[in-house]
Amino acid sequence: MKTQNIILLIAAAVIIVSVFYSFMGGSDESAYTAEINKEREEKDRFMRTSTESPFAADPDAFKGLSYYPPNLRYKIIADLSPVQNKKLVTLTTNTGEEQQYSEYAYAEFDLDGYHHKLLILEVIAMGPQRGKLFFAFGDETSAVETYGAGRYLDVAKVPGSNTITLDFNKAYNPYCAYSDKFSCPLPPAENLLHIAIKAGEKAYH
Repeated sequence: MKTQNIILLIAAAVIIVSVFYSFMGGSDESAYTAEINKEREEKDRFMRTSTESPFAADPDAFKGLSYYPPNLRYKIIADLSPVQNKKLVTLTTNTGEEQQYSEYAYAEFDLDGYHHKLLILEVIAMGPQRGKLFFAFGDETSAVETYGAGRYLDVAKVPGSNTITLDFNKAYNPYCAYSDKFSCPLPPAENLLHIAIKAGEKAYH
């Protein structure tokens, strides 16, 4: 076979493989976007109809939540470093009260030219939430496009894992963003990022 024909075959194969992976990547992204949008629709339904909603006393007042478009670059696989000598951390709430947590681990990752080391806490107060993780953060969108007192992100314990997923597309506002009847802990100083996380829930109308 002539060298020219071999080169053409190789080039064709590269194009086919590239198109295939581009298609698969696009498909994955579309599925992810659909998943996020479905979760957001379900949350709107909860806010409008649930007796546990912060709008339960006046469902007609709920006008729908606002979000950034889903963006896979904000789904972060962070390195997880457990805290060895855990200390108590006191967080102030938006109403001036104090709540205590235990240090659990640090999540480390690079984004937008910065290395970030964020603190994940563990709930120690008696009740159904005891032992669960708590993660709150603020960023350059806070008080501009998002709730000024920071946002929350649900994370779960994965025993033995040295990584943790921080999907900022699922970042949400604490209930105090909708009503001053709620008392919500503010993010620890370690979790105030110097970049804009344009993902997740925006400020309520």
